Amino acid sequence: MKRSDLKPLGQCAWEIPRRGDMRVPGRIYASTAMLEQILADDAPQQVINVATLPGIVSASLALPDIHWGYGFPIGGVAAFAGEEGIVSPGGVGYDINCGVRLLTAALDRAALGSRVRDLVAAIFAAVPSGVGGSGKIRLSRAELRTVADQGAGWAVTRGYGTETDIAHIEEGGSMTGADPGAVSERAWSRAGDQIGTLGSGNHFVEVGYVSEVYDAATARAFGLVPDQVTVMVHSGSRGFGHQICDDYLSTMGRTAAKYGIKLPDRQLACVPLSSPEGRRYLGAMRAAVNYAFANRQVLAHLVRGVFAEVLGPRAALRTVYEVAHNIARFETHIVGGCSRRLCVHRKGATRAFAPGHPAVPAAYRHVGQPVLVPGDMGRCSYVLVGTEKAMQATFGSACHGAGRVLSRRQATQAARGRDIVQELARDGVTLRARSGRTVGEEMPDAYKDVTAVVDACAAAGIARKVAQLRPLGCVKG
Repeated sequence: MKRSDLKPLGQCAWEIPRRGDMRVPGRIYASTAMLEQILADDAPQQVINVATLPGIVSASLALPDIHWGYGFPIGGVAAFAGEEGIVSPGGVGYDINCGVRLLTAALDRAALGSRVRDLVAAIFAAVPSGVGGSGKIRLSRAELRTVADQGAGWAVTRGYGTETDIAHIEEGGSMTGADPGAVSERAWSRAGDQIGTLGSGNHFVEVGYVSEVYDAATARAFGLVPDQVTVMVHSGSRGFGHQICDDYLSTMGRTAAKYGIKLPDRQLACVPLSSPEGRRYLGAMRAAVNYAFANRQVLAHLVRGVFAEVLGPRAALRTVYEVAHNIARFETHIVGGCSRRLCVHRKGATRAFAPGHPAVPAAYRHVGQPVLVPGDMGRCSYVLVGTEKAMQATFGSACHGAGRVLSRRQATQAARGRDIVQELARDGVTLRARSGRTVGEEMPDAYKDVTAVVDACAAAGIARKVAQLRPLGCVKG
């Protein structure tokens, strides 16, 4: 795609006009400087492909962290409605409810001093990670079904955290409508020992601090102050969610034609929301969503234990908020002046609801929903807040991270001959990882500059900057 194929819509917003089988236009949020990189990828074609799907509403959307994904672009948002409206596993992704929790400690960076290395080593020892990594928690099938139904609430009832945590998690840490009966035997077999595990790839536990505050009033509402110690936990539904996605991609690949759905790419396999296959996928997806909420709740509990052991009771961690990235859910939005119930797919995108929205936790409703945007392990991350413009333009959505600029293979090649761990250490970041391969795949150069991504969202008005966080130490799988 060429720059001339895009129509400017305003600051950091571009439209791909309807053509061919597109039912709605495409829309990409990005700065002019970011366009060349975005257009060099196949992701804009995926934006076009999504725009051809039945029942899509308003536009096929892409946020500034857009890059190529399975079927739908990562950084993509699409909403579907009516009898024609579809649901697509590719629009959610393999890591169902991959998401981020932000916690803060009642101490500042100076209080950590030279203990960062000890803290990171202790987290690395306490938090199971790596490909296929298993944890100490072993669950029966009956217990797993309870996890799939209750989410983070299951973890709290078993002593992993508090009810205060639940009040600061998207969906209250549990999505209603989970259907354990729609989950395959293979998926259950992968779920029994992965609660409380980090996984590999871009999943992490990061210790950092509040390096800059842009909106003092909103930061105060979120409990963020300069130099405060922070922790971000990034993980998802592990092998359980991956298998559910795989199962239903296979099912829908075989049945899409039965419903007369024409696909420009087989990776867009989908079925009507009202179909038996669609209802079963949504029930299984919600089970994986709840599994991920429970997983992050246990991970946060493990990290809390490490902080208490290494730093003492003064280092108690408080949950600021937790967001989901890869998810499809029914929401009500105003479209063309009318209120409509839509199934909003967010794949590598974060909900960014405006002040006053009832889905925002009561403590934050007057300022809007926190939007957590992790960067790479060498630069910085951001806390944003949702806006009314996002409600109007992106179904209340904003970016979810920096977004890859190099594939994992390209990053591995670029890392050859370099000592990424030492490079990070020179920049003041302590890194521990299970795999040298992960270090190469996840090196900072593999990602876009998260500041440019966040600034594009802010310039477009779909989120507002609240605070910047800088890393001190990171644990990777």
